[in-house]
Amino acid sequence: MIENLRRLAAGLLVVALLSVISGADTVGEMRTGGDVRVVALGDSVTSGSNCDCTPFPQLYGDLLEDRSGAAVTVDNLGVGGLDSTGLLQQLGQRGVAQAVGAANVVLLTIGANDFGDRHDDVTSGQCAGDCVADEFERLTANLGRILSRVRTLRAGRPTTVLMTGYWNVFKDGEVAERQYTPGGRIASDQLTVRTNAAIAAAARAGDATYADIYTPFEDNPDVTALLASDGDHPDATGHALIARVLLAATPNPLPASPRQGG
Repeated sequence: MIENLRRLAAGLLVVALLSVISGADTVGEMRTGGDVRVVALGDSVTSGSNCDCTPFPQLYGDLLEDRSGAAVTVDNLGVGGLDSTGLLQQLGQRGVAQAVGAANVVLLTIGANDFGDRHDDVTSGQCAGDCVADEFERLTANLGRILSRVRTLRAGRPTTVLMTGYWNVFKDGEVAERQYTPGGRIASDQLTVRTNAAIAAAARAGDATYADIYTPFEDNPDVTALLASDGDHPDATGHALIARVLLAATPNPLPASPRQGG
């Protein structure tokens, strides 16, 4: 009788272990604890400046949670005015480094503020040729360093890194029409296209995914409807659009992340 009970107990233990293993396989996209951790790094677009709305990182997290069925936690570390050099410095901060190390999805939006000192030259139409050559050289180098730092902090664990471009590195829509010359608006658009190309190239070189938000914004019949009143940041509709673009660029399911201690 005792031997039968021992066999039954052993059998139940095996079944329980198989159930745990099977469950882990079906939610391989989730991190330890059965959740997905998202960290968002970037400038005022990421932080949600001048919108008085839910910024796109949290909206993206909600969409990802609905799609995956996993619990998604979002840590929005966006800082208004941040440029690529500032982001590199931010990644050296202990709290930020820990957040990135714990996240298996990293969102990056950076680069527009690298050209802030050239705003007047560009938007007046006076900037031509290599007037932003130094800024581009610095941005290109920093993007590579940022991605390398993220990979180092993740210590080789599977990580989905999504990098967005911009619809415009400066103002757009009706505000830009009022404040910039026609030549300035063309120059601003050309700078944006060039910046997006640099971000996309960095993504390819750094095993990240580039998420194009230029096309859905600029193809909209009224880009002003996607912008806050300052013409420089997304409004609620714009943030929702960015979140949808990021979700579409996210692998389904996410790459399996090794369990701690495994």
